[in-house]
Amino acid sequence: MSDKPDLVIRGGTVVDGSGGAMVDADVAVSDGRITAMGQVKAPGGEEIDARGRLVMPGFVDVHTHYDAQVTWANQITPSSCNGVTTVLMGNCGVGFAPVRSDHHDMLISLMEGVEDIPEVVMTAGLPWTWTSFPEYLDTLAARQYDVDVATQVPHAALRVFVMGQRGANREEATAADRAEMARLAAEGISAGAFGFSTSRLLQHRTAKGEPVPSYGAAESELTEIAEAVAQVGRGWIQVVGDYGEGIDREFGLLTRLARRSGRPLTLTLLQKDANPGQWRDLLDRVAAANAEGLQITGQIRGRPTSTLLGFELSANPFVDCASWRELAPLDIDARVAILRDPEFRARIIAETDANAARAVRLRDWDRIFPFGDPPQYEPDPATSIGAEARRRGMDAAELAYDLMLEQDGRGMLYHPMTNYAGGDLGSVHEMLGHPNTLIGLGDGGAHVGIMCDATDMVHTLTHWTRDRTRGPKYGIEEMVRRLTSANAEAIGLHDRGRIGLGMRADINVVDYDALQLQVPEVIYDLPAGGKRLLQRTKGFDATIVAGIPAWRHGEATGALPGRLLRSGQA
Repeated sequence: MSDKPDLVIRGGTVVDGSGGAMVDADVAVSDGRITAMGQVKAPGGEEIDARGRLVMPGFVDVHTHYDAQVTWANQITPSSCNGVTTVLMGNCGVGFAPVRSDHHDMLISLMEGVEDIPEVVMTAGLPWTWTSFPEYLDTLAARQYDVDVATQVPHAALRVFVMGQRGANREEATAADRAEMARLAAEGISAGAFGFSTSRLLQHRTAKGEPVPSYGAAESELTEIAEAVAQVGRGWIQVVGDYGEGIDREFGLLTRLARRSGRPLTLTLLQKDANPGQWRDLLDRVAAANAEGLQITGQIRGRPTSTLLGFELSANPFVDCASWRELAPLDIDARVAILRDPEFRARIIAETDANAARAVRLRDWDRIFPFGDPPQYEPDPATSIGAEARRRGMDAAELAYDLMLEQDGRGMLYHPMTNYAGGDLGSVHEMLGHPNTLIGLGDGGAHVGIMCDATDMVHTLTHWTRDRTRGPKYGIEEMVRRLTSANAEAIGLHDRGRIGLGMRADINVVDYDALQLQVPEVIYDLPAGGKRLLQRTKGFDATIVAGIPAWRHGEATGALPGRLLRSGQA
């Protein structure tokens, strides 16, 4: 057997994912594992010159929605082209298995409504080669990817599979229904899922505007499922929920689930404008529960939940105007030709929106900003569309129109929706420093026409360790730990997230000084010609999966070393 490594990353500064101090070292890789660190004298079959570069683990994203994309695509962008090497799908209780053949449309409507993936894309792209959840996993196991993919069992799909229309109508489950859902959840995790997910959020609705099947599910139903997960002995429970005025009731339910199951439970944690201090109350409750021996984490993101507005995107401030109906069927070039007409501009700006409630959000001018190049995710309120329009003495709608018409009609506006009640990211700084939080919520694969927050992991690294000017920052070592080993360990993956002997060789080689997110672009590469936003990053010399470079200098190598991960086998 040859002592020659398959790959040597030579001369870099290693940020190992533990949170410990950086060290200068070579890293040798063979058979997908790290086999040597320090001064590696043997030449590699392939070598990467990492002098002046940071060598860190690949990012582990625990909150994505690639459940459909992984059935037709091999490149799991935008995550894979932005340093992510492992993704966890099946969040928020939505997914595509288990499923009966007459329920395909129902699950598509769920995903379209909750995660803003166009129906036509899923109808054209999903192969539906499965009924059970284990069969869905077998379909994925037969495919190859540029990242590793992991799954969760989604509650809404379970309800519809077991209860049919009764489940979709949110009727209370019978004892037999509960037992069957519990059995199927355990079956899915036994087959390799990494947990069970559910949504208790009223904002999550089907494409028809109806609450998702899991909304309002009884505690007895959730408890039986949680106890079935406990019997398997692995997997977490992922929850997105409403708290409102009922935080005592809702958080009490979650703590009882965590206590009865003995499994980790993770919940979505965001600052909302309607109750800007509630996130801190919720996080205090998480800390108190953990002090009692439970395992609860709040999933956060390193920037606001945001929407992008533009004439080529799914939303813009004029989308509900009558005149927009003339433009909606047209391609962008034909739209722009009309948008440039001064008479059309004056007419649509003067119109009243048909959807008054949505217009309030889409025309919140003091919370909507020019996006900028490079993109700015913590903009000063003094730079908002409203503030700038007042300085210019013009109508804010006119200014927004003109900015979106720039770049041949591809100009974008930025609208932070959460984590920005104070006009900065001070709340996020506190969340990032809390020991009971995980960085996630990027929603890769979802909301494809209005956001591209799967790049939040790159932004977290650059903004919070280097670029922030409006408040304190964090050290590189800690942010890398949060993006790698902390997430990997939280979902039970102990073979990755660290640069260390014997660890899986999922590695990023990064030109840290040059690392920079680019402006998103609209591409039309989904099934049926569907569009999506794709955002790339400059500064990744290489993203390596299982010891094989999958991306080099922003370009895919064509290698597909990623596979389906099954819980209990890593």
